[in-house]
Amino acid sequence: MKNRFLSNILLTFLWVALTGNFQLPNYIFGFAVGFFILRIITSGRKDAKYFRIVPKVIGFIFFFLYELLKSNLQVAYEVMTPKHHMTPGIVKVPLDASTDIEISFLANLISLTPGTLSLDVSTDKKVLYVHSMYIQDRDSFIAGIKNGFEKRLLEILR
Repeated sequence: MKNRFLSNILLTFLWVALTGNFQLPNYIFGFAVGFFILRIITSGRKDAKYFRIVPKVIGFIFFFLYELLKSNLQVAYEVMTPKHHMTPGIVKVPLDASTDIEISFLANLISLTPGTLSLDVSTDKKVLYVHSMYIQDRDSFIAGIKNGFEKRLLEILR
């Protein structure tokens, strides 16, 4: 997988150098062209993990940007209105993530979205404590993290 990623990066830079256009859309297009070329060259091989992960990473980036925008708007609305609509609380979120890197990524992603903050991880690494400004329903909050960030993150990392 690492070799295909590096090959794709090299093809991207080759594309950019040949076209002479150093704008971001050209880099993105070059990456897509390189991905397509590598996909055609390696079709039929069983070790095509790279071609399953790249679309998931791109989807994850868009999902994170959506969640970031949504939470920013929610917190901005809270700041601009005179009446508070917050229902803050701390929730124990059971973890499917087991390694230190998986837990660290998840905790950081949660903390990056406004209105939520990862507080601590249990000593057995089975529970993440999360503070949120908006907890209407504890179970739906947990399901949102588990089916959102954690599920998508584990699809990429595992």
